[in-house]
Amino acid sequence: MRAYPSLSVFVISVLLFTACNNSKQAKEKSPSKTQLDVTPVKGIRYTEVKRRFSNGLSFDTTGFQQEPSWIIEFKSADTVLAYDPVQKIMQGFHLHHDHADVFNFAKEWFRFKLISKDSLVFQRLQVSKKEIADDIRSDVNMTFYADDYIRNKLKTKPEKLQRPSKADTIFIRELVARANKYPDNRDSVFAGRQVATLRPKDNRITVERLSSVDKLNGRTEAYDYLYPRYKLVIPDAYKDFAYEFNVVVDENGKLQLSYFFTNLPEFKETRKKVLAGITSVYLQNLLIIKPGSTLGIPHASEITVDVTGRKTAK
Repeated sequence: MRAYPSLSVFVISVLLFTACNNSKQAKEKSPSKTQLDVTPVKGIRYTEVKRRFSNGLSFDTTGFQQEPSWIIEFKSADTVLAYDPVQKIMQGFHLHHDHADVFNFAKEWFRFKLISKDSLVFQRLQVSKKEIADDIRSDVNMTFYADDYIRNKLKTKPEKLQRPSKADTIFIRELVARANKYPDNRDSVFAGRQVATLRPKDNRITVERLSSVDKLNGRTEAYDYLYPRYKLVIPDAYKDFAYEFNVVVDENGKLQLSYFFTNLPEFKETRKKVLAGITSVYLQNLLIIKPGSTLGIPHASEITVDVTGRKTAK
């Protein structure tokens, strides 16, 4: 007698074949993360309205602020236009796919989290030596709204959407309270978004604000408010000297010596007295000082001063 497969085995075989075939068709219809179809949003102009850490804040404890500033538009499948504020034009950049959902354009790395006609959400990534940094530098989310959505649906302007949130204000007020309570503690003060300013009262001192921006080495404009530096020259000092050190500018504009470096520990106390004297006698009396502030609130912050004294020849 010839043996035939049972009905149950036959049914299972049919079901397995059908499932495999459906799975294959589904894979062909559903684009993978490596496929980026920008056709539905092609030609739509988007303005960045929020740039925040994953905790929802645009500030961190050092005073660094994430500021929305980008304007972009997908021109084609491999080209993104981005606004150049220097030349005041939309400039084209190649959209390069690296791996998975990681892309590069305008010399920046991104993970695209949402792409729709009304909005975009990108995660900005810090990439060094082909490795994505697993720290706060990659903990940045950028939200864009289509200009048409802002104008016709939200009926507002980008500038209003870009303002710091209520949560940012609460967070900054907490930092300010601590900084102003303990201005003599370097760990308590933070960088003012509006930097403490020094201006000469008269010709007994000259003042120059120095810049630390070095884009080739990754130093953006943020360095200038995070680590403000001033060059001061006192033309009629008691003797020739040149020192670089840090001072804290408190909420009322009063200076006090903060950090300084010396490779001779045995002379540390002597150096401290000299620098404290220069700070209280020269700097405090020869300068018009405005304290740093964030969100319009004055607070203690630290600056670096490069002070040169020149004794007048008699």
